[in-house]
Amino acid sequence: MVKTTARTALALALALALTAAASAQDKVRFGTNWVAQAEHGGYYQALVDGTYAKYGLDVTIVPGGPQSNNRMLLPVGKLDFYMGGNMIQAFSAVEEKIPTLVVAATFQKDPQVIIAHPGMDKWEDLKKATMLISKEGLASYYQWMKSEYGFKEEQVRPYNFNPAPFLADRKAAQQGYLTSEPLQIEKQGGFKPNVFLLADQGFNTYATTIETRLDLVEKRPDLVQRFVDASAIGWYNYLYGDNRKANEAIKKDNPEITDEVIAYSIAKMKEYGIVDSGDALKSGIGAMTEERMKSFFDKMVKAGVVKAGLDYKKSYTLQFVNKGVGLDLRPKN
Repeated sequence: MVKTTARTALALALALALTAAASAQDKVRFGTNWVAQAEHGGYYQALVDGTYAKYGLDVTIVPGGPQSNNRMLLPVGKLDFYMGGNMIQAFSAVEEKIPTLVVAATFQKDPQVIIAHPGMDKWEDLKKATMLISKEGLASYYQWMKSEYGFKEEQVRPYNFNPAPFLADRKAAQQGYLTSEPLQIEKQGGFKPNVFLLADQGFNTYATTIETRLDLVEKRPDLVQRFVDASAIGWYNYLYGDNRKANEAIKKDNPEITDEVIAYSIAKMKEYGIVDSGDALKSGIGAMTEERMKSFFDKMVKAGVVKAGLDYKKSYTLQFVNKGVGLDLRPKN
């Protein structure tokens, strides 16, 4: 009877300890900028494999999509972290005096591409193409294409996020995302298109950034550090480890995505070094540098996308990156 009571007391103490540990975890809401997909895989990996929990974080991923605007939920405190796009958006936040900061850059390369038919085999060949570009693309990276390479606005026709006009015109080229549209075109058109990654042509913005509020950086730097570190580890494990549970979580949040699309996206992220290349090779996933930020800002000023007098350094901080977190998880060969 005494032994039974002792065992019961021990079990109760253990349960209470576990409950206390769980309640001690910081609740974090992380919003993405689109529906769940492999490009968000590292965050889902850190959630399902317990990495966030190990770092004392109880994370809820809030997917974005066409009917949501997670970016607006960050500064008003409805989200704690947000998955941004590229640095143009962060520069814009400074101009609009929105108190947010980029604290890590998950993608070393922006996956934005221009897709062309066989025969347009070189970047320069695109100057003869009809360019199918969205309004957002025309206002951002296409302005850089004009200033850097001499592309003309007269070439541009509206892109309606449908490959049919591109497939119907062999002299057309269209915008796209490295990890999705080329596969769609292969399947519908029956041919492998030429794909030009803007990052490899000099459009050197960071992308898929982690943003948070200035007040969180100032008041809870430990929380920010833990989220950045755990997310980096999640990305290493997603790219190089067993990512099946993460992919199942992605499909649960986005039932329309297929295993084929997920596998294609992961393969392209690896092939082109979208996540793990450049400064990330020595400083860890999420790496950023002052030199790279200045280089991209100068290019955007030259292109007329941002104002020369903007204090772009207010858009980011290097406080939480370049610490080599997770480098031991990268395959040695």
